[in-house]
Amino acid sequence: MSALTDKIRGNWNEIKGKLKAEYGDLTDDDLMYKEGQEDQLLGKIQQKVGKTKEELKAFIDKL
Repeated sequence: MSALTDKIRGNWNEIKGKLKAEYGDLTDDDLMYKEGQEDQLLGKIQQKVGKTKEELKAFIDKL
């Protein structure tokens, strides 16, 4: 399990709010988190906002 996965699991509500603030196009449906599906979640966000997974991981790591 990666540090990013741990961070998502532990602070998802905070991360979700900051992602919505940064990327206004994201909806609650886009940010539905299910444990064990972190990669799918990042892929969905990536498609919606046009950022790479690395850019999204860096954004989350800074939070």
